[in-house]
Amino acid sequence: MDFSQKVKDLSRRSRHASQHALTEEATKTAVIFPLIQTFGFDVFNLDEVVPEFIADVGLKKGEKVDFALKIDGKVSVLIEAKPISMSLGTAQYSQLYRYFAVMEAKLAVLTNGREIWFFSDVDEPNKMDKKPFFKFDLQSYEESEVADLARFQKEQFSIETILEAA
Repeated sequence: MDFSQKVKDLSRRSRHASQHALTEEATKTAVIFPLIQTFGFDVFNLDEVVPEFIADVGLKKGEKVDFALKIDGKVSVLIEAKPISMSLGTAQYSQLYRYFAVMEAKLAVLTNGREIWFFSDVDEPNKMDKKPFFKFDLQSYEESEVADLARFQKEQFSIETILEAA
C-alpha cells in the first residue's frame, strides 16, 4: 500500500474513532498506533517506539510523553496524544512544550487522532515554537498536503529538510 492509501486508511480510522473512541487510550489504539506505523515505525519495537517515555521536567519527576520515536537509537520525535473528542489548544501545547525543552528531539507532534500538529524550534533554538509549522487534519485534507505529511516518514526523515520547509 502506498503512502497516500495509508493516509486514506487513517482518515477512515479517524472518522470511526470520532464516533466510538471515548478515551485517550482508545484513540491511541484506533488511530495513533496506525499513524506511527504509517510513518514507518514498528510500534512493537522498543528500539523505535517508546511509549510513556520519561521526560522529567525540572523538579517534576515522572513526567511522561506518550511516545518517543527513535531513529538510529536517538529520540527524534516526541508525540503527545489526546482523546479524539478533545480539541487541541493551549493546555495540550503547554504539556508538550515542557517535554520538548528537556529532550534532544527537534520535532514534536501533538495529536488527537484527527488533527496532527507538528512543532519544532525554528523561531528560537531549543525552545518549541508557539505555533505548529504544519497541521494535518485526517478528516479534511487536500491531496497536496499528503506529500508534506510524507516528509515525516522514518525512511526519508531528515530534520534539516523538515526545518527548511518549516
